[in-house]
Amino acid sequence: MAEKKALRKGQKAPDFLLKDHHDNDFSLREFRGKKVLLSFHPLAWTGVCARQMKALEENYERLMAANTIPVGVSVDTVPSKNAWAKELGIKKLRMLSDFWPHGKVSKKYGIFRIKDGFSERANIIIDENGKVVFFKKYKLPELPDIEEIINFTEKGK
Repeated sequence: MAEKKALRKGQKAPDFLLKDHHDNDFSLREFRGKKVLLSFHPLAWTGVCARQMKALEENYERLMAANTIPVGVSVDTVPSKNAWAKELGIKKLRMLSDFWPHGKVSKKYGIFRIKDGFSERANIIIDENGKVVFFKKYKLPELPDIEEIINFTEKGK
């Protein structure tokens, strides 16, 4: 169960600062004027999460062509995310660490699973003005449909 109520479409997305898998800062406000896809996955080194991140990497250019910055987000540490990115062959996608304070961003977005210690699997798209325009949670074993996300970013619906 999530700690607080999940964000809804139309709400302002909370800003945050996290480290990516290369230990570089990532702040949502840096990307005003572009859409941002926050692709939350429970844990690195797991099968469905790996396929979710590979789908983002494989479709990176398509998302960028739709003015959308894709990022993967989980509670794993920066060194773990870095090693996992190398294992998966991730070259373009930024993978963010919501490790400390543990799950801070997923808590802000209302998708942290307290009893499990990780986030829901979810895709959240923030528009060019910082508002939530797409919010979908998935069952933990479910692989998000990348075509649904790409179609939404291309059409804005």
